[in-house]
Amino acid sequence: MIFPDKFLEKIKEAKSIIFFTGAGISAESGISTFRGKDGIWNKLKPEELANFDAFLRNPDMVWEWYQYRRKIVNEALPNAGHIAIKEFEKYFDTKVVTQNVDNLHGRAGSKTIYELHGNIERNYCINCNSFFNLDEIELTGEVPKCDKCGGLIRPDVVWFGEMLPQETFMNAEISAQRCDICFVVGTSAVVYPAAYIPHTAKSAGAYLVEINIEKTDFSSFADLSLTGTAGEILPKVLEEVKKIFI
Repeated sequence: MIFPDKFLEKIKEAKSIIFFTGAGISAESGISTFRGKDGIWNKLKPEELANFDAFLRNPDMVWEWYQYRRKIVNEALPNAGHIAIKEFEKYFDTKVVTQNVDNLHGRAGSKTIYELHGNIERNYCINCNSFFNLDEIELTGEVPKCDKCGGLIRPDVVWFGEMLPQETFMNAEISAQRCDICFVVGTSAVVYPAAYIPHTAKSAGAYLVEINIEKTDFSSFADLSLTGTAGEILPKVLEEVKKIFI
């Protein structure tokens, strides 16, 4: 793959990089997207599952669905895109801002990850806010109860109608304001407020690189749009980076 000279110059000059990632990079690891043609939501109605009222109405059903999703996540492995992003840390101040809840960036070894929509491997009590990892919960098929107050335990993910974790979003925005290059990977950047992150980066002067398997509404906003998978393109970008730093 031949990259434009301007992009290579930006790489040479860059000190700080952020990767803004979405469902597309997880799809390469076998995790179905919500919005794609093979998405989980084509089989199940999201309004019946991914909101707090639905959880209160039928907590066992919602918990069972998330257990199903956790099984898919646990069987998946970080792909070449995740691994390449981690490797960028050797050459740049690198931050990951992700809309994904699957923790694949963490399992790949990335150090600084801002999970805008939460993490499916964490859980918390809706009454006392105590956090629980899965190995701290007795799994019986029914929604677990907090051993401190008896409250229902829910996944630590952002549901419809809920705010993003404010400190996480603030840190992501600060990183966007300070970065030299922002890679927008596997997302059409249409889900707000998360999608403000690349716009914040661009407004602050960052060079925007889109990596996606097809053109999106975001393509015309990017400085460079590369068509292909993260697992295909990011290792090739990394090879160019290594040439610069030899």
